[in-house]
Amino acid sequence: MLRFWKRRALLALASASAVLIAACGGGQIESQLKPSRIVVFGDGFSDLGQVGGKKYTVNAVGINVWTEEMAAGYGITLTTAAAGGTSYATGNARVNTHPDAAGNNATPTVAEQITTFLGSGGVGSNDLLVVGGGISDIIAEVGQLNAGTQTEAQTVADVQQAGRDLGAQVRRLVQAGATHVMVTGTYDLGKSPWATATSQNARLTDLSTKFNTELLVSIVDLGNTVLYVDAALLYNLMAQVPEAYSLTDSTNPVCNSIDSGPGIGIGAGEVNSSLCTTSTLVNVNYGPFLFADKVYPATAGHIKFGDYAYQRVSARW
Repeated sequence: MLRFWKRRALLALASASAVLIAACGGGQIESQLKPSRIVVFGDGFSDLGQVGGKKYTVNAVGINVWTEEMAAGYGITLTTAAAGGTSYATGNARVNTHPDAAGNNATPTVAEQITTFLGSGGVGSNDLLVVGGGISDIIAEVGQLNAGTQTEAQTVADVQQAGRDLGAQVRRLVQAGATHVMVTGTYDLGKSPWATATSQNARLTDLSTKFNTELLVSIVDLGNTVLYVDAALLYNLMAQVPEAYSLTDSTNPVCNSIDSGPGIGIGAGEVNSSLCTTSTLVNVNYGPFLFADKVYPATAGHIKFGDYAYQRVSARW
């Protein structure tokens, strides 16, 4: 029975996403929702520079992270919680587990980010809350698998649990009074330069799918207040038909900012886009690149997903 409901939930969501993707760019949608605040929880995919002002993309002047782009559609400027704003997302943060993807015990999990927010006054009646996760959990679990410290079965079980844990945090916000919650899981990490470089495309696609499936099933009854925006769908399209999105490179990182430390969690001596500026690029024309490093998007990937998320939220509310 559970498998039946999983399949129904996924088919319904996939069909809705496909229709909206096809309509993407077909005109501006006038949103009825005029949020007073946009509050963001998540990992490096959504991080606006919570630590040291460093974003996980090409750090250039202007909008270059998807949550900023989505917020701009509402005329809202997002800033980090560290700077007094409402974006709590932090690079390498896992959903509910320490240490983070890079081995740092001090990084607040998504659950802890939400605890901090709720303790600071909580949900407003006209807040748009944005919840994401999954990338850091998959990186951390695959790291343990590749190191031989856990089995494939345990890796799968842990990733699935992380998906359920993120769903539980979404439910927690709804129970705290949230009426507009946008949720996104991980994009398909099997399409990342990291997957290709390590010949783990199939494994990372499978784990990404399993995380997102468990997340979706855990929130499927929250449709009145929760909207799932499918990062995997859009990023798969950008990776497979980049020319349709004005991209010329969907396979190689545009940054060459090597980090001798643990960086983004995939190993020492790897490119870390939080260190990337317009002076650390393999091509000064970084606009047509999908990826900044082996995991995180360059500016174009962020902007396109931010526009897509804004359209999805506007169409819903």
